[in-house]
Amino acid sequence: MQQATLPPNVLQQLPTIVKAYQLPNPTKATIQILNSFLPFLAIWVAMFFLKDISLGLTLALAAVNAFFLVRIFIIQHDCGHQSFTANRKANDTIGLICSLISFMPYRYWAKSHNFHHGHNGILWEHRDIGDIHLLTVNEFKALGFWKKLHYMVFRSAPVLFVIGPIWYILVHSRLPQINIKGWEHARRALMRHNLLLLGLYAGLIWWLGYEAFVYVHLPILIFFGIIAVWFFYVQHQHETTYKAWKDKWEYIRAAIQGSTYYKLPRLFHWLTGNIGYHHIHHLNPLVPNYELARCHKENPVLDQVANKITFWQSLKCVFNKLWDEDQERMISFREYFRRHKKA
Repeated sequence: MQQATLPPNVLQQLPTIVKAYQLPNPTKATIQILNSFLPFLAIWVAMFFLKDISLGLTLALAAVNAFFLVRIFIIQHDCGHQSFTANRKANDTIGLICSLISFMPYRYWAKSHNFHHGHNGILWEHRDIGDIHLLTVNEFKALGFWKKLHYMVFRSAPVLFVIGPIWYILVHSRLPQINIKGWEHARRALMRHNLLLLGLYAGLIWWLGYEAFVYVHLPILIFFGIIAVWFFYVQHQHETTYKAWKDKWEYIRAAIQGSTYYKLPRLFHWLTGNIGYHHIHHLNPLVPNYELARCHKENPVLDQVANKITFWQSLKCVFNKLWDEDQERMISFREYFRRHKKA
């Protein structure tokens, strides 16, 4: 992994550079809707007809279609930032339609995600809103045995990347768990979204049978959740990420150092809605996903300051469990216990 270098004079110029790319493009937005929804629907229909012929092939297609659902979710994500089109009503309508496919509640998730953007990397009591829960070395050290065990199980790979995504989409995202003043409207929107989902999928099951959900849409949702959580994890919990207490937190450093440039083959950038250019996205969430690659290409400085990480390098992130304030990096449980044993 290439760690970002962050000269202060360069850092202050970055928001101005990125701002030039925040204008929505209706042609690009329309094309993205078409090349995301049409393949998704075509593969969904193919899966429906194949489920009685080959369950294995159906599940293989579910893994492929999950990437098109990622693209649909990125459209929803941009609509939540009001960056996908220049029209608020259009964004909200498109975002709601996407959410009925992704199962991610449009308004509630958007509010949570925007909260994450405004507080990314802050070590405070609300650090788990829109983010994966993380403890510092000192916080973990202060826990009792059972709480330590609970955190270790939570941060284990099977829970974080398999059980966790399934729970997050099917259960966690259905519950209005954030009790902060100003979230009342979002909580009501979540309840309305749940009712819409219930009505839509009850109708789907009545029309096509329960197999349409169990063998077609549900596997897509599961693969989608695993992909989405993996990307989000890699983009914020890499070894040299940025974490600071509220009084010392800096937005630009949190955006650049606290996010990665997930350097993937061009096809996978396309399949994941360019979310790998996460350092640019955090600098300015008003930049539509379809402009992120162009912004990065036309401004070499964004490549120079980025925390670049390849797919093979990203696999090491699985072992990042605790934030070490002294070393300003993520460490593994193994490193923590080895050091603690010596102490």
